[in-house]
Amino acid sequence: MTHAHITTWVVALILFVVAIAFQAKGHEKTKMVHMLLRLFYIFIIATGAWILHSMSSFPFLYIVKVIVGLWVIGTMEMILVRTAKGKNTNVLWLQFIVAFVVVLYLGFKLPFGFSFFS
Repeated sequence: MTHAHITTWVVALILFVVAIAFQAKGHEKTKMVHMLLRLFYIFIIATGAWILHSMSSFPFLYIVKVIVGLWVIGTMEMILVRTAKGKNTNVLWLQFIVAFVVVLYLGFKLPFGFSFFS
């Protein structure tokens, strides 16, 4: 299930970049890509929940990873919505980068993930 989880967030990141690019160009399919991205948010949460469900216990750092992962999803959504409204997104981009780095580090550091940092 870890591979499915990683695949969903990689696809979501690609869709996020495409949605941002479409918004910048005023493309007519921006809304469709944004809705597809929202579907992938659900896939990310579902596969993450499945991974947690398969564990016998929930160590504290996994709970932190869940919270930071939801923070990443929230900032992605807020960036897209505020960009569409023409509002400033500098703080949200900073939050997104920080949260994304933290969630990647936790995902690769914790024993249930891949061992890049272990």
